[in-house]
Amino acid sequence: MSLDGNAVVYCEGAFASTYGKTAHGLVRFTDRYDILAVVDSTLAGQDAGSVLDRKASGIPIVASLPEALKIAGQSSKKLTHFVVGIATDGGVMDSHVAEAVLEALGKGLNIDSGLHDFLCDIPEISELALEKGLVLRDIRKVDMQKKHAFTGKIEDVTSKRIAMMGTDSAIGKRTTSWLLVQAIRRAGFSAEMIGTGQTAWMQGAKYGIILDSLLNDFISGELEHAIWSAWKNLNMDFAVIEGQGSLMNPGYPGGFEILAAGRPHGIIMQHAPFRMEYDGFPGYAMDSLNDQIHIAEFLSKKPVFAVTVNHEGIPPEDIDQVCRDLEKKCKRKVVDPLVHGVDKLISLVQEL
Repeated sequence: MSLDGNAVVYCEGAFASTYGKTAHGLVRFTDRYDILAVVDSTLAGQDAGSVLDRKASGIPIVASLPEALKIAGQSSKKLTHFVVGIATDGGVMDSHVAEAVLEALGKGLNIDSGLHDFLCDIPEISELALEKGLVLRDIRKVDMQKKHAFTGKIEDVTSKRIAMMGTDSAIGKRTTSWLLVQAIRRAGFSAEMIGTGQTAWMQGAKYGIILDSLLNDFISGELEHAIWSAWKNLNMDFAVIEGQGSLMNPGYPGGFEILAAGRPHGIIMQHAPFRMEYDGFPGYAMDSLNDQIHIAEFLSKKPVFAVTVNHEGIPPEDIDQVCRDLEKKCKRKVVDPLVHGVDKLISLVQEL
C-alpha cells in the first residue's frame, strides 16, 4: 500500500446524505490515505462505518478538526492531509468549506479537494498555503495540454471490460466497482479499476479520468487512452470501468461515453429499488430498472449480466427478499454488494 499520508475527511453536516459520497468512499476503502477521522458535528461520537454500512470501521466521527488532531496525537500518527469529503451541488466551495480549509492550513495540513471551485484560485487559501509551504491539490483541475482523441486503439485491448452503470447518480457504482476488482483478484485473475471521478483518484485508482472536468470533445479519447494505458502496462485480465451519473438522470446524464469508447464486453447495473426520484431532482420520477437495462443494452449491443442493489431505505431484514423479487422481475442475477459481496458474479464475469 502506497500512502500519501494520514488524513482527516471533512464532511460537516453531510455524512448521512448522498452529498457525503466522497467521504463514504474514503471510509470504505482507500489506498491513498490512512483515514484517522471524519469531521461532522451532527454525528460526532459515532463510528463512520457503523453510520454508513452498519459495520464498525474504527474511524471515529468528530465534531471538529482539533478533535481529529487530538486523536492523531493519541495514536502517534501525524496528521498530514485534510480532504474535502463533501460533493456539493455543482462542486461549489461553500463558505463553511473554505473556512475549514483555512483552519486546516493554519494547523499545517496539506489540502485535497475534488470540488469544481479550485483551492488555487482562492487568493486567501493559495496565499496561506504558499506561506506555510503546504500543498493544495485540486483533483478536478485537469491538465489538458496532452489531449487524446478517440483513435480506435481500444480494439487492441485484450482485457475483458466491464462497465459499472447505474440507474441514478450517487447510487454506489464506484463502491461496487472496487468490490468487483477485489473479488476478481481473489478469484485468481488480474483486474484494474478504471476510475472516472475524483473520489476514485482519492481512493488510489492508478488509471482513469475525471470525466466531468474534461472538454466533451476529449472524453471518449481520454477514457480510451486510460484503459489502453492500463492494459499496455499491466496486461490485466479484466478492466472494471466506473460509471458516472446515469443515462437517464436529467441533471447528471452520464455513461454513454463509457459504452461508446470503453467498448465493454458486459455491463452491471447498480440500482436502488426504494429510490423513487432522480438524485437531486424532486418530481423527476426514476425510469424503471428494466427500461434502463434495455437502453444500456440497446446502446452497447452488450448484455447487462447482473444487477447490484443499493439498499438505501430497505429494512435489513427485507434485503434478501427485495433481491429475490428483482431477480424475478429483471431475470438477471441480483446481489447487494455490501451485504452479499460480489463473489457470486465471478462466474458470470468469466463467461464474458
